[in-house]
Amino acid sequence: MDFLKSLTIAASGLKAQSGRMRIIAENIANADSAPTSPTAEPYRRKIPTFGQHFDREVGATLVETGRVRRDSTPFKAKYDPGNPAADAKGEVRMPNVNALIENMDMREAQRSYEANLNMVTATRRMISRTLEILK
Repeated sequence: MDFLKSLTIAASGLKAQSGRMRIIAENIANADSAPTSPTAEPYRRKIPTFGQHFDREVGATLVETGRVRRDSTPFKAKYDPGNPAADAKGEVRMPNVNALIENMDMREAQRSYEANLNMVTATRRMISRTLEILK
């Protein structure tokens, strides 16, 4: 495999995982945000998807961030009658974000990012050694 192809594949993985971490961070930031009124919909969890495309210039299949889907699981209900967003029963609809799942997804995205970064580092080392041999 040539060095440019290796770097391009790893760079596409870095970009995809970076986008995934951004979406997960947004979910975590909005996990406890309540709507402003009883009829307003709370934040709905976002789910990143991935796609692939063949890059003819490089001659490799690259990963890319696809469409961001909305999680259709039901919202959580929290009893808080003093909240302006509470309904007649005193319940407030809260976002359908589970912080534990988001943290595990973030850990997985970080590991994938690190693997791609290690691939870039290894390729750079191989390029340096090749240049040293050619001297």
